[in-house]
Amino acid sequence: MTMNTKRRLIVVVGATASGKTDLSIVLARRYNAPILSTDSRQVYRGLPIGTAYPSDEQLQIVNHHFIGELDLTQEFNCGEYEKAALARLDELFANHDTVVAVGGSGLYVRALCEGMDDLPEADEQLRETLAARLASEGVASLAEELRHLDPEYYEQVDRNNPARVMRALEVCLTSGAKYSALRKGGRKVRDFEIVKVGVDMPREVLYERINRRVDIMMEAGLECEARAVLPYRECNSLRTVGYSEMFDYFDGNISRDEAVELIKRNTRRYAKRQLTWFRRDAEIRWFHPSQTDEIIEYIDSRFGESDIKS
Repeated sequence: MTMNTKRRLIVVVGATASGKTDLSIVLARRYNAPILSTDSRQVYRGLPIGTAYPSDEQLQIVNHHFIGELDLTQEFNCGEYEKAALARLDELFANHDTVVAVGGSGLYVRALCEGMDDLPEADEQLRETLAARLASEGVASLAEELRHLDPEYYEQVDRNNPARVMRALEVCLTSGAKYSALRKGGRKVRDFEIVKVGVDMPREVLYERINRRVDIMMEAGLECEARAVLPYRECNSLRTVGYSEMFDYFDGNISRDEAVELIKRNTRRYAKRQLTWFRRDAEIRWFHPSQTDEIIEYIDSRFGESDIKS
């Protein structure tokens, strides 16, 4: 590694199934860098299939962080991720000039690169009321109220994630303002340079990749994995595409084939929201995931080629 004291973070973003993980491995090997995950579900243990952990081979090739580190019962919000990720980066930068961050959770990427806004806390009575409504009415009802109060954030939020929908509602109802407006605070200063790379492809190709990935997950044992974590189904870690549909299947509400088709549909919808979120970030330079030479050339031009080669 060079003796250069600069600290550099390469951020790889994009929709699920778009090739982020494979690209991150290429970049990590190119720049002798460890990988820091920005995925809000891969951080939990016991979900390697449904959250598409890197393969065992990929985990051996490059040192990964925030993959399978937390128990399913642990709450871990964006603010906590920001603190933990910055602390981990300090450790990694002690031995590396460059770190690669990769994942599709827009809020985690934002927390890492810009910091989270200081938002008002909801009172406990309101929180309990919303939790009771969630139990009786379901997340769709809360999301519909959020749509009226803050249509901008409604279009961005993962509407299958009750914790994020409830948090936005809490802020709207407590402050009387839009959650999206309050979240646009000042950017926090980071003591490392950042370059952001987005991977994308034609929508029909991405959707076919998503459909195929779900089939592969089912072949790899997603149903068994979901059954193993069924006792923890009320945990926020499992309120996500893949597990929610399998739980409905286990409850007898839908057939197995219907569950698989719903996972595909909901994953495609999630991918669309991911791209909508990331395309608002003008700092991201977009590439097809196969354009590795162009991506490396771009990174080198941003950071200074002679400084970052190991």
